[in-house]
Amino acid sequence: MTATLLAGCLMLATSCGTAQPAERASSPSQDKPPVVSNPVGTTPSKAPPKGPKQVKPTGDAINVHKARWAKAKPVAKGKKLQLTWQSGVEPCTVLDRVKVKETSKRVTVTLYEGTSPKAKNVSCIMIAIEKTTTVKLKKPLGERKVVDGAKP
Repeated sequence: MTATLLAGCLMLATSCGTAQPAERASSPSQDKPPVVSNPVGTTPSKAPPKGPKQVKPTGDAINVHKARWAKAKPVAKGKKLQLTWQSGVEPCTVLDRVKVKETSKRVTVTLYEGTSPKAKNVSCIMIAIEKTTTVKLKKPLGERKVVDGAKP
């Protein structure tokens, strides 16, 4: 009985994983490179665009409010202003319109942003991106001061 019990233990030990399984022992793992894949629903990342995103007013935003801009740069020999600011992603945050008020001493530019009507049932991520838009002036800027109409 001791020999039978001992033989049973050896057999049990052998079948409990002390030896390599046949499929593992016979697979030539060194011959094949590892399989690499992207997780489901992802795509390879693209390089982010360089510089601010160029946007144009949509004129149809809802929940419109004033938005501060960070920089106004004269372009086209001072006949236009290129405005740059930080904003949310589209369609959650879009440029609705730009109001320009010109006097002999200053140019006041006010950006109005809101949500696109196309943003129904959309999850909006809370990140800021740099945007830019260009507006025409009635007269070249010259020595006039540029003022943000959204600042109090």
